[in-house]
Amino acid sequence: MTGPGRRSSTFTRLLRHGFTDASAAERLLDGAELSPVRNDPVLLEALGRTADPDLALHGLVRLLEAQPGASARRELLDTVIAAKPLRDRLLGVLGASAALADHLARHPRDWEVLVTYEPRDLHPGVEEFERGLAEADDPVSLRVAYRRCLLSIAARDVCGTTDLAETAAELADLATATLRAALALARAAASDDAALCRLAVIAMGKCGGHELNYVSDVDVIFVGEAADGADEGKALRAATKLAAHMMRICSETTVEGSIWPVDANLRPEGRNGPLVRTLSSHLAYYQRWAKTWEFQALLKARPVAGDLELGAEYVTAVAPLVWQAAERENFVPDVQKMRRRVVENIPVAEVERELKLGPGGLRDVEFAVQLLQLVHGRADASLRSGTTLDALQALAAGGYVGRTDAVQLDAAYRFLRSMEHRIQLYRLRRTHLVPVVEGDQRRLGRSLGLRTDPVAELNREWKRHAAVVRRLHEKLFYRPLLDAVAQLPSGEARLSTQAARERLVALGYADPAAALRHLEALASGVTRKAAIQRTLLPVLLGWFADSADPDAGLLNFRKVSDALGKTPWYLRLLRDEGAAAENLARVLSAGRLAPDLLMRAPEAVALLGDGDAGGLAPRGRAHLEQEILSAVGRADSAVQGVTAARGVRRRELFRTAAADIVASYGTEAQPVEADQGALVDLVGGAVSDITAATLSGTLRAVVRDGWGDTLPTRFAIIGMGRFGGHELGYGSDADVLFVHEPREGVDEHEAGRAANAVVSEMRRLLQVPSADPPLLVDADLRPEGKSGPLVRTLKSYEAYYRRWSLGWESQALLRAEPVAGDEDLGRRFVSLIDPLRYPRAGLGDDAVREIRRLKARMEAERMPRGADPKLHTKLGPGGLSDVEWTVQLLQLRYGAEEAGLRTTRTRGALAAARACGLLSEEDAATLDEAWVLATRVRNAVMLVRGRAGDTFPSDPRELAAVGRYLGYGPGHVGDMLDDYRRTGRRARGVVDSLFYGA
Repeated sequence: MTGPGRRSSTFTRLLRHGFTDASAAERLLDGAELSPVRNDPVLLEALGRTADPDLALHGLVRLLEAQPGASARRELLDTVIAAKPLRDRLLGVLGASAALADHLARHPRDWEVLVTYEPRDLHPGVEEFERGLAEADDPVSLRVAYRRCLLSIAARDVCGTTDLAETAAELADLATATLRAALALARAAASDDAALCRLAVIAMGKCGGHELNYVSDVDVIFVGEAADGADEGKALRAATKLAAHMMRICSETTVEGSIWPVDANLRPEGRNGPLVRTLSSHLAYYQRWAKTWEFQALLKARPVAGDLELGAEYVTAVAPLVWQAAERENFVPDVQKMRRRVVENIPVAEVERELKLGPGGLRDVEFAVQLLQLVHGRADASLRSGTTLDALQALAAGGYVGRTDAVQLDAAYRFLRSMEHRIQLYRLRRTHLVPVVEGDQRRLGRSLGLRTDPVAELNREWKRHAAVVRRLHEKLFYRPLLDAVAQLPSGEARLSTQAARERLVALGYADPAAALRHLEALASGVTRKAAIQRTLLPVLLGWFADSADPDAGLLNFRKVSDALGKTPWYLRLLRDEGAAAENLARVLSAGRLAPDLLMRAPEAVALLGDGDAGGLAPRGRAHLEQEILSAVGRADSAVQGVTAARGVRRRELFRTAAADIVASYGTEAQPVEADQGALVDLVGGAVSDITAATLSGTLRAVVRDGWGDTLPTRFAIIGMGRFGGHELGYGSDADVLFVHEPREGVDEHEAGRAANAVVSEMRRLLQVPSADPPLLVDADLRPEGKSGPLVRTLKSYEAYYRRWSLGWESQALLRAEPVAGDEDLGRRFVSLIDPLRYPRAGLGDDAVREIRRLKARMEAERMPRGADPKLHTKLGPGGLSDVEWTVQLLQLRYGAEEAGLRTTRTRGALAAARACGLLSEEDAATLDEAWVLATRVRNAVMLVRGRAGDTFPSDPRELAAVGRYLGYGPGHVGDMLDDYRRTGRRARGVVDSLFYGA
């Protein structure tokens, strides 16, 4: 007897053999059922080899208790001890599956199916499973027979007799046999219906791919035809009844549970479409209406039950459509978007535990393989396998996937699928979530052969394989493109030139031959530069393909690489700083403006990184002025000073454009900016600050070069229009007024000559052709317009406004704000014009009518001939003019009373008008949305085309790029235009009410 406080030797042995509750196990071994073998070392060793020794022992005791008598218990025990194959199979199943232990307890003689160990039992197929189900004559007995067959599959699986692929194939074969048996039951119950029709059951998904899970929906499509002489309508109704009954037989819960759900939602029109269609109806749908994902699903179509001849006709008929799917517009983006949508729909709390759908999960491998099959299977029939692992092997053999990548993905897929199998096997429940309970993880780890520290080893291996999948699944599509143009060892399979072109076309490249030349130039050679670029390009190609112009992205990358490839910091930036490479890819493929700015001085690529030199946040006006004025101070001449100022402007325009593009496209590190107004404010504020700082520096350079430290007259520059409103776009001119005031003792004519000379020289130097973009300074909003003097004294402005000022000038002065030069003079100018733009008496009816008349005339006269007015961002319905004139009318009428309206910014004035009750919350939101959208479109057009425009581009690729910037995916340009018209129409309704008083 064991003394107090001491453990028995059995207890210690149980712990050593992997039991976690040794006390309970000891009690079970001491029970009557196991008394004959309690000290047999063979039993203890065998239990210790199972995934969960406690679960296996408990299941064995339950099975013994369920035996009909003592002789049956003795027979079972003797066989377990004497026959190692049975012992390993039975205890292996009991230690891995509580659900199959329950089945054995309900059907205690079913253990006998594990006794036989003949060659035909090692790899059974559909025929063997059909024999196993043959005696089932109702849904309940079918479930029992199904579980009995499943018991043998699980036994071979947990003992290692079959590997993952063989197990998945056996599960698919068992599903095939079960569907046939269920259909036979349905036909027997409705023989009249069966006589009217031919019904084929097409397996889809994992069942069709011969790679089924333990517990999974079995996806099917039904094809029906009339039997000879039968009416087609009646035949389809009969076939629908048979199909629905077959589905219920498999899916409904009985006293023996259910088998698995049969899911027919992959059929044409999904659950809204008819359950059964004729072959011709299927083809008509696929030829006219089917989406890309439906052809992807048809990759795995396989006839399994019913009229197999009809099923074969169906597969033969749809095959050409499947292998033409890659020719569809936006094929690759559609497939990738579908994958992203799956990830986005996973509950946040489950993403990290999702084996199937999460990042680095099984679906990543399957989508990547299917994508490659659809692209290259058109020309290479060896790739047309519905089984993921077989297809991956064929892709590697043909050079479509790198061999090393294929081996790594194969290993990762097998491990993750094995995890999924063992998780489902435990309770025979459909789940893809890794358990969180330590005991469940311990059993799972041990079932996969991880015995030293099962929980830690399981999590380590799982994360390692998931990381491999995350790293490879997208790159898998792009890396062989480099191998196609690189020097590979002899005997190594590579992508053929034709296959590489096919893949590039599928990715959206318009000129695959040129793209291959760029890849060859970038990836060839043995230099460090080529090695790093070979590593980066597979990922960059994916990012380029996510844009509307992949060709431009790749070409621009080659140009940047040629310019900077020998500078160590450039290669280090792309290799080591996570955001830099993706930011660069987005910027290079988003249009012409940002790449053009970058090519003028490629070293600006450093702004895209994470380090000290990087950062895309725009710099404030004070910071920019300090930098520019310091550079001007070091310059030897006005030309050098202005050149330095323009260089800073070019760099900062690139920074702003890059920040805008990255925020609009989104990256792995930075999601898409949801607040479109914030992006408009960012661009408008940044470009206005850049322009103001440039003008300040230019003014300082010109004055210093011609007059030393002091100009004979005080001089100020007043920003007007979008410049004064902090709303400049990439392509905007700088609207300004120039004002001066002679210093004491200086002759007014001399002061005027000096002021005019400054203006002329500033405008000339800012437009001198150079590597930097010109800055056009427009003074047409000055008194008397182009006919008036370019520069006036403050007194001259005062005299003009007092005597001659027109209504439109008061309206234009609403946006006036000092931006450069003498600050005191600028403030006094503002004090001069405030009574004009915010009249104390408001506006009279005549003035309001005149403003309305001017706006109507402007719309009629300035709308370009042939332009679609509804898509014109400036003059069209709900465009910039509509919103701005409406807001400005409110400012002119109520600005003297409401301080909030005294702002040069459109959105700020709109918000103030809403706050003081001049328009409703809803109307303010409608106008704001329209103004922001129109501004975004103008910015997009400049980014994409490299030149300003007020309408959407007519070129399809440019139009798609504008859509991508605005958040519309491939194929949704029409939605973008419809949304723009709808937004404009709503805003125009508000304008008609507020501005025109309609």
